[in-house]
Amino acid sequence: MSWSTAGIWAIIVTLGIGTFLMRFSFLGAMGGRRLPDWLLRHLRYTPVAVLPALVAPAVVWPPATGGDPDPARLAAAIVTVAVGWWRKSVLAAIGAGAVTLYTLLFLLG
Repeated sequence: MSWSTAGIWAIIVTLGIGTFLMRFSFLGAMGGRRLPDWLLRHLRYTPVAVLPALVAPAVVWPPATGGDPDPARLAAAIVTVAVGWWRKSVLAAIGAGAVTLYTLLFLLG
């Protein structure tokens, strides 16, 4: 199927307006009002839920290996979680995971 230039721009503009309205419905409508405590408590867990959902597919089905699980990436993920839990530091966890990943990729070829 081939789209015309006008059709592509119509899709882009429509999606842009839709995205703006979805964000504005929450941010603009609330304005300067204080959010309820129960909602603030739930929103604190959003990054904790989203980050693993973004990272897990790259660990379990890495595109670099054609979707096959890779011991280096699995080990780096385990080290990252362990160091993050132990040190309670995001930077330490990321550093340990990166060092583990690149060291194992170098050693395993």
